[in-house]
Amino acid sequence: MPAAAPIIRCVQKLVLYETRARYFLVGSNHAETKYRVLKIDRTEPTDLVIIDDKHVYTQQEVRELLGRLDLGNRTKIGQKGSSGLSRAVSAFGVVGFVRFLEGYYIVLITKRRKMADIGGHAIYKIEDTNMIYIPNDSVRVTHPDETRYLRIFQNVDLSSNFYFSYSYDLSHSLQYNLTILRMPLEILKNETTQSRQEGFDIFEDEGLTTHGGSGVFGICSGPYKKYVWNSQLLDSVKNIVHHDWLLYVIHGFCGQSKLLIYGRPVYVTLIARRSSKFAGTRFLKRGANSEGDVANEVETEQILCDASVMSFSAGSYSSYVQVRGSVPLYWSQDISTMMPKPPITLDQADPFAHVAALHFDQMLQRFGSPIIILNLVKEREKRKHERILSEELVGAVTYLNQFLPPEHAIVYIPWDMAKYTKSKLCNVLDRLNVIAESVVKKTGFFVNRPDSYCSILRPDEKWNELGGFVVPTGRLQTGVLRTNCVDCLDRTNTAQFMVGKCALAYQLYSLGLIDKPNLQFDTDAVRLFEELYEDHGDTLSLQYGGSQLVHRVKTYRKIAPWTQHSKDIMQTLSRYYSNAFSDADRQDSINLFLGVFQPAEGKPHLWELPTDFYLHHKNTMSLSQARRSYTYWWTQGVLNHLPLPYDEGCLFSVTCTENRRKLIVKRFHKYEEEIDIHNEFFRPYELSCFDDTFCLAMTNSIRDFMPKNVGIDPSPFTVRKPDETGKSVMGNKTNREETVLQRKTAASAPPPPSEEAVSSSSEDDSGTDKEDEGAVSQRSTPVKMTDTGDNIKITENIVQSMKDIYGINLSDVPSEDDLTIYTRFVHLGQNQHKQDKSSQQLCSKHNLDGVINITHISSFSQDNIYEVQPPKADKKSIDIFHAHIQASRGIMQPLVKEDILMYREYIRNRYM
Repeated sequence: MPAAAPIIRCVQKLVLYETRARYFLVGSNHAETKYRVLKIDRTEPTDLVIIDDKHVYTQQEVRELLGRLDLGNRTKIGQKGSSGLSRAVSAFGVVGFVRFLEGYYIVLITKRRKMADIGGHAIYKIEDTNMIYIPNDSVRVTHPDETRYLRIFQNVDLSSNFYFSYSYDLSHSLQYNLTILRMPLEILKNETTQSRQEGFDIFEDEGLTTHGGSGVFGICSGPYKKYVWNSQLLDSVKNIVHHDWLLYVIHGFCGQSKLLIYGRPVYVTLIARRSSKFAGTRFLKRGANSEGDVANEVETEQILCDASVMSFSAGSYSSYVQVRGSVPLYWSQDISTMMPKPPITLDQADPFAHVAALHFDQMLQRFGSPIIILNLVKEREKRKHERILSEELVGAVTYLNQFLPPEHAIVYIPWDMAKYTKSKLCNVLDRLNVIAESVVKKTGFFVNRPDSYCSILRPDEKWNELGGFVVPTGRLQTGVLRTNCVDCLDRTNTAQFMVGKCALAYQLYSLGLIDKPNLQFDTDAVRLFEELYEDHGDTLSLQYGGSQLVHRVKTYRKIAPWTQHSKDIMQTLSRYYSNAFSDADRQDSINLFLGVFQPAEGKPHLWELPTDFYLHHKNTMSLSQARRSYTYWWTQGVLNHLPLPYDEGCLFSVTCTENRRKLIVKRFHKYEEEIDIHNEFFRPYELSCFDDTFCLAMTNSIRDFMPKNVGIDPSPFTVRKPDETGKSVMGNKTNREETVLQRKTAASAPPPPSEEAVSSSSEDDSGTDKEDEGAVSQRSTPVKMTDTGDNIKITENIVQSMKDIYGINLSDVPSEDDLTIYTRFVHLGQNQHKQDKSSQQLCSKHNLDGVINITHISSFSQDNIYEVQPPKADKKSIDIFHAHIQASRGIMQPLVKEDILMYREYIRNRYM
């Protein structure tokens, strides 16, 4: 049993009950064995009054409580239809509380969908929400602008790419979440929360300190506020209610696919966390604000876990983190001219790189060193446009590096990706692959297990050059790659994919799944990973730019189908329309949702502001009293922990207690529900159906990417031909029984011209796929049905292309004799010596009269091709077997002279 485990929130199912004067929010764990109750006052028109008794109820106690409330709030006892307590809504979590100009609203999650699973910890996507006005109608003070604010707030679609988890901290990386579970026991004992006031904690230490340490420390980490989008909505209650009610939500992307390696399941997860600081839309949020937060900042983490073992303590996990974000300078683009590419202007002189220093200081605290900048903007232009940013960024990095120790200096890599793309002599992805190798070698990656013994026996040159921080329990990633272009969308996504592909190879190698840390294009594993990154890029592009990706990985590989060009034009037009007409409204909604603007009486309304510049740059509203040093621009104590991140290094430091104050540490019995992730994941108390199981429904490398032709190597690391995709159609296309349509894939090569009617580009959603899902199971292997009475079909099967079956071309077709022998073998297996009319007709047509008249070759009663004669053992083999049996009984045979001479010869050749 591990010494520490994550705490599972016991508020996962909620029911809101209503009376005229109160709302009662009843929350329970998934097993409905523990309950908590919140009382919300409805008689206050503008204030939020919440009472949490912090007591844990049983199911029986909650029923009695609700019964007493119902009875006590009836107008007349026994009168029909006068129930004092009514059920308002069921939910799965509280997003928060918000107020505009009237009273408070409560935002509840009413629908959820499981998107990923990491070691039994489920990650959910919000599918639907419900906003409920808290004050009663009798005390409500109406305001004419309340409805407009409500409409602006609801423009932030919470059902679009918002995620949460009850037991896994999505705002932190996997490396951080597993690092806090390995804190020394002495530190955990000192940090144990003393909360005797809570009813369920009075037996906290009972039976925990004796009998071999059966107690387990439950740990709940405080969120990283930068990536939490409902932090402002929970601020009004976070110090009032129990932490189980606080459900932190992130915005971005989450996708998971299953990579099957000869039946061994490996989950590939991609999580993108969008920053809630300086958040907004494309042209309205550029550069950085006065606090070092940049626009379009997204932290992308790829997680690899061996799904055959579901445990944070015993399982194998690996992760790699990289970041995208706007160039950290004061710059903007004026969109009033309605130009596709507005001119870039530097808004403020920053000779001491103040804003860049604040930004990189944040990165050093969270990621450690080295910080690597991959700048993809254009270097050579006829008219100076993007180059303005490059020149300013080079100067800022050069200035900041002169004060850092050389071993922790910021690494700057400029590379004009657009220039290389236009060149016919250069391969963009080959060059990116070289950059990716050097980056991953410098930063390393996280893995929670030590190096495999096989990698020690057969060391790889690339593996020995790998950076990072090696600990007895595995490896830690130190530093991060920060990629940017102007928009941080198309070019950035392709560059991040190449770096992620390189890191994925190292991750698979570290888990002992491949023999060399290399992955090639056109393999099932890379196709699966590419589809994840395409979805990741499309989602982030829609959030910031208003359209999907314009240039994809296939575009830079120069293998995109001709139809892709027209789609790129449409996406460009969609992005331009969104930026010109709808981005301003979206920006107002984000400002209101995140609490950047808070309505108040006597204050200008949100739609009356000419700009939101003053809302995001706090130094314009008030001057800071403390000015940061121009030379020691980092936070005190950061350099002491480098190359490790300051946030993680403080967890193990005795003197630094700042980060440990954010942890909630409690002691539990090892069978308590709050830390029993096995019970939470498998849920033995409810009836489940295999068809509804999440692991069977997720994208599968064998079902969705591996070709279904006979004789195909099932390894996901085998390079496929361009026409071998999951959409391949088997057999004759005209025969409906022999045609199996596959699911939509993201194959990295275009289909051949002969299959245009069946296959399409990776972006098309084929309608025929959905029609066939009901008739053909997604988990079944396509099987070709053959009619034994049809001569033509059998002949087609026999002369099927060798390239389709074995992947090679033969110079000559099989001879007549070979075809005859093979036909006889086929009929022998089909008929098993049983004559029927169809076989007689077939034999007469082919003049194969001797096929059925076969004499018996053994004494079996019903001879067939699966039965054989038992082998006969000679005397020498029998003697060896008897000697083996005697040796097992302790009776050894004396060594003869030949044995002694053979053994001496072996010793001489082996050791002398």
